[in-house]
Amino acid sequence: MMKELHSRGETADDIAECLKKTSVHPRIAAAIKAAHAFGCDLRILSDANQFFIEKILEYHDLLGCFSKIYTNPTFVDEEGRLRIFPYHGSTLSPHGCSLCPSNLCKGQVLNNIQASAPESERQNFIYLGDGSGDYCPTLKLGDKDYVMPRKNYPLWNCIFSDRAFVKAEVREWSNGEELEGILLHLINRISSERSIL
Repeated sequence: MMKELHSRGETADDIAECLKKTSVHPRIAAAIKAAHAFGCDLRILSDANQFFIEKILEYHDLLGCFSKIYTNPTFVDEEGRLRIFPYHGSTLSPHGCSLCPSNLCKGQVLNNIQASAPESERQNFIYLGDGSGDYCPTLKLGDKDYVMPRKNYPLWNCIFSDRAFVKAEVREWSNGEELEGILLHLINRISSERSIL
């Protein structure tokens, strides 16, 4: 698609300008900023691409809230064409997951994130998602974790087609206000439980 846009004279700068029109619900933006201010380690795990995600977050002044973005890498070549490559490209071995597309297994990435934390510093995960590609990492969450699927979207449908496979506590949401309220409630709950210990 990027090759086709480039052949029509569209540059990466044109695409970046168009991405400014991508809206972020104001309550979701507020929830991201509040979670970051509270000290949460926010990360993005997306099947989109680095250029799109970074440009949208920069425009909405949210990029600095995230410590890491796991997605398909990009670069702009000498002709000004945006090039997108698979996350699991030539430098990473194929993941072999039947639930995920060949370019990115979110479950494998989540496993790596979980394994990178020392056992003594076990973190609680709150995973937000809506696509079917978010089901694999949902299955990697433990019983002290949370998953927040968007109601009536593919992840929600996968979870509720057979709830027995999901160990994490499920907290569904439908709009920005609900997402903000549930997310901040869970952060406060986790914080309170840790202070009791």
